Amino acid sequence: MAFSPLTPVFVAIICVLIVIILKGSRKSSRKEQSNASHKTESRPWVDEDLKDSTDLPVEEEDDGEWQGLDDNIAHVSFSTERYAEEDMLKRSKAFYELLNKRRSVRFISDEPVPREVIDNVIKTAGTSPSGAHTEPWTFVVVQDAEIKHKIREIIEDEEEINYKKRMGDKWVNDLKRLRTNWIKEYLDAAPYLILIFKQVYGRLPNGKKKTHYYNEISVSIACGILLAALQNVGLVTVTSTPLNCGPRLRVLLERPTNEKLLLLLPVGYPRKDATVPDLTRKPLEDIMVVV
Repeated sequence: MAFSPLTPVFVAIICVLIVIILKGSRKSSRKEQSNASHKTESRPWVDEDLKDSTDLPVEEEDDGEWQGLDDNIAHVSFSTERYAEEDMLKRSKAFYELLNKRRSVRFISDEPVPREVIDNVIKTAGTSPSGAHTEPWTFVVVQDAEIKHKIREIIEDEEEINYKKRMGDKWVNDLKRLRTNWIKEYLDAAPYLILIFKQVYGRLPNGKKKTHYYNEISVSIACGILLAALQNVGLVTVTSTPLNCGPRLRVLLERPTNEKLLLLLPVGYPRKDATVPDLTRKPLEDIMVVV
C-alpha cells in the first residue's frame, strides 16, 4: 500500500485534535460534576416531606374507578352577601389593615387560650378549596406539655445541624438580622402547637389508595386561611417548617405514612415583652401587575 508523504502530518494533527477534544470533555465533565455538587451542597436541607408531591402517582392499587364524591351528587343553588360598593371598599380596607398587623412572633405567652377558639380557627382552615374536594389535610393540635417538649427536643436537635451544616453561610447570614437560631423556647411556652400534615394520598373504604390531587397546593391554601383566622381572633404564631424532622414527629404523633409534615404553628397570645423585627412590606405596585 502506498502512503502519501503528508500522512504522518495528518496523523499528528488528528492526534492533537483528539487530545484537545478529550481535555475539553474532561473539563466539561468536571464542571458538570462541580455544578451538581454545588447544587447538592446549596440545598441539602430539603427533606422528602417538604418536596412537592403534587404529581406523585398513586400506586397501581388505583384502578381508575371514580373515587371522589358519590355519583350524581346534587347541586344546590348558591348566593352570597352582596355589598354596596362603598361597603365593599370599607370591608376590604379593614380586612387588609387587620392582616397587615400580622407578624411572625417568637415570644409567645403560656397564658391559656380557649380550646373552642382553636376548634373554630381550624374549622375555618378546613373551608379551603382542594383538588377534587379531597380535603388532603390533617391538623394535629398538641396541648400536652410533655409532648410539646419532645417536639421541641426533636426540632432543636435537627435545627442545630441545619444552622451549622445544612443551610449554608448565606442563609444563616440572611437570618442573623432577624435574630433567629435553633433554640425554640416558644415550642414549650405556646399553649398549642398546630402541626399541619398533607395527605399525599387517601384510602377508599375498600382499602385502596385514593388520589389526592394537588395536595401540596390545597394544604398550603388551608394554611394561609388558618393564619388569617388566627389573626382575626388576636392570636399570634410563627410559621415553622421543621426541616428534616418530619419522620420523627410523625412517629411521635402516631400519624400514618401517607401524611407528610408541611408546617408547624405555635399558637397563643404574645408575651408582654414580645418584639418583632421592624420590617416593611412591598408596595402594591411591586406585587401586582394589571394587564
